[in-house]
Amino acid sequence: MTDTSLWLDEDDLVTWLSWLRLSTELPGALNRQLQADSDLTLQDYDVLVQLSEAPEGQLRISALARAIHWERSRLSHHVKRMESRGLVVRIACDDDGRGNFVALTPVGSAALDQASPGHVRTVQNLFFGGLDAHQKQVLGELTDKMLARIQAAEPRAAGSAGKATERSPRT
Repeated sequence: MTDTSLWLDEDDLVTWLSWLRLSTELPGALNRQLQADSDLTLQDYDVLVQLSEAPEGQLRISALARAIHWERSRLSHHVKRMESRGLVVRIACDDDGRGNFVALTPVGSAALDQASPGHVRTVQNLFFGGLDAHQKQVLGELTDKMLARIQAAEPRAAGSAGKATERSPRT
C-alpha cells in the first residue's frame, strides 16, 4: 500500500504546478520588459532599488546580498558587471578594512528612474491585472503567510526578508 501523505492531492498538484510556472514566467516577462525598455535586467533593477533606498545610496555587499537573497559570490560577479556599465561603484570600507560598500552612481540612479515607470506598469498589468481589491488583499495575506513559514523553517533567514508591502513603490 502506498502512503498517500507523501503525494499532493490533485487540487494541490494543479495549484503547485501553476505556481511553479508563474514563478518562472513572471520574472522572465519582467526581465524581457526591463531589457527592452531600459537595457537593465531584473537583477540589475533589484540591486538598484535596494541601493536607492539605502542611506547614502550604499550598502555593504553582505547586506545587499541578504536583501536580495543572493550568495555573496554571485552578487560580487554581478556588481562587477554593473560597475563596468557605470551603474554602481565599490567603495572600500574604511571603518574596519573588511569588505566593500556598493554604491549607486548618478548613471545607475538615472537608469532606475528611467526604468521604473515601465516596470511598474508591467507589474500592475501582469501581477495585479484582473484582481479586485479583495483578491489583492488575500494575495498579500497568503504570500506573507508563506514567507513567514519559510523564514520559520530557515532560522538563518529570519528577519532578512520583509513583507512585500514594505518594498519600494518601484518594485
